[in-house]
Amino acid sequence: MTMNRREFVALSSLGLVGSYGSRWAWAQAPAGQQAPTVPEFKSVRGNVGTFTARGGTIGYLITPDGVVVVDSQFADTAPMFLDGLKPKTTRKIDVLINSHHHPDHTGGNKVMQPSVTKIVAHANVPALQRKQAAAQNAEANQAYADTTFDKDWKVSLGPETVSARYYGAAHTSGDIAITFERANIVHLGDLMSFQRNPRADRPAGASVVNWIKVLESITKDHGADTLYIFGHSKVGERVTGSSKDVLELRDYFTAMVEFTKKQIAAGTSQEALVKTAAIPGFERYEGTPTALDAAYLELSGKG
Repeated sequence: MTMNRREFVALSSLGLVGSYGSRWAWAQAPAGQQAPTVPEFKSVRGNVGTFTARGGTIGYLITPDGVVVVDSQFADTAPMFLDGLKPKTTRKIDVLINSHHHPDHTGGNKVMQPSVTKIVAHANVPALQRKQAAAQNAEANQAYADTTFDKDWKVSLGPETVSARYYGAAHTSGDIAITFERANIVHLGDLMSFQRNPRADRPAGASVVNWIKVLESITKDHGADTLYIFGHSKVGERVTGSSKDVLELRDYFTAMVEFTKKQIAAGTSQEALVKTAAIPGFERYEGTPTALDAAYLELSGKG
């Protein structure tokens, strides 16, 4: 792998070429070794932008009145984000919001914590994060939300208001939608994967059936010109889009539920169902439909 012009310009603007330059030399080693992560900042609208590297998409708001960040990715990519933030603002991060508890969204919390005034999440998230960390022997690497809420949370920073709402169980039992109200942008975390088969974490309270209702409710609460930030996307695809994209994922889950119901009625076993290569009509989605396992357990009443 060689560094192309786009990657060089991106890292030069972040001041990361010197600190990560040696990784490109290493990346030109024989095939089979993992390529380095390339961080990328992109402006979206109204002082809101996205950061992608490895893990869930980070969203951020930077104004003279405050800085809000959504999600922290991993411990190794969080420093890349913080380094890239330095030329953009001298402020401390006023609020770090965790969209849910999974480690590709909270793994950088501890790295960011010294630069953050407050960490916010849904009330279910700290317990889910602790349980997950204990299972992975990773308790020492965690930083948890110090501010939680059950339904709604809001903060105003100058002319911008950032709000968060819990719509119920979906990807987990702790996912929230975060709205930058003046910019009219909603960060959906893993409530939204674009053209990629999303995971449904049943042990963490996921509901494929309710996920359909959650996506519908979110789009009803926002306008036709609202922009959405996606937690994940198919490789090479965009991480922002419209309500049309969100409702396509609703249709994906609707098709999954109907497909699963028919398979259960036909006597198909859970083991056979999860081997399904694609949900009919959504063959373009990247990866295998892992949420089928959760759908089977939910619809069969067996788990």
